[in-house]
Amino acid sequence: MNHVKDLLRAGDTAVGTTAGANSEVRLLANSGFDFILFDTQHATDDIKGLARAVSATRGTTAAPIVRVGDLRPDQICYALDIGAKGIVVPMVNTPDEATDMVKWCKYPFDGVRSSAGMRGEWGEFKNYREYMDAVNEQLLIVPMIETQEALGAIDEILAVPGIDVLLVGPSDLSINLDVPLDYTSDTYQAALDKIGASCQAAGVAAGMFFVPPGISPAQLQDKGFRFFTLPWAGWATEGIKNGIAGVR
Repeated sequence: MNHVKDLLRAGDTAVGTTAGANSEVRLLANSGFDFILFDTQHATDDIKGLARAVSATRGTTAAPIVRVGDLRPDQICYALDIGAKGIVVPMVNTPDEATDMVKWCKYPFDGVRSSAGMRGEWGEFKNYREYMDAVNEQLLIVPMIETQEALGAIDEILAVPGIDVLLVGPSDLSINLDVPLDYTSDTYQAALDKIGASCQAAGVAAGMFFVPPGISPAQLQDKGFRFFTLPWAGWATEGIKNGIAGVR
């Protein structure tokens, strides 16, 4: 029901990419990515306008994940109602905020999500209770760690039941550590080490919203990171060039 969650539970790495309302979502979803992440924080798309793009992932193993703009129950509800299988919330700084996020993502009695009927591609169920329990179990919940405050409270945040991935916002974290965009600095690297170690101890996957310049996915994997959003355009261009070269 949720390929990404299955991968992470098995200790494997999940690799996805970002897309928008006007992207070739069906192509990306069938290309081997584990998830497609739709951003409504810094991109121009609004949540409800992504309904068609999210539905384009149906029938594929790529899980649609939506990053909302703020920790608000209405935004989380909108994203879930268009069929998101994962929710990303930026700037989650305290265990109370993490608790609110989980609560707003899940149906009663694990949470307080409002019901609008069966939403998303979760399978077939005998009754509505079975559907709600399945969604509560399979939904991917991803708070972002981007500040000194969050880093100081990381173990308490990770102790909140229901969190699947703790996702680093690379640039915001560097800015809040007073090493803006200096991703190879000792200060930044020490923060990544702490995040990776804390996540491993808590049984939660550490993730990167994008892989910063000067750092490779392999280096992050050595630190314990297992969830990556990577750009697809370069790979697509390379594939097309190789295909044309093969014909010529």
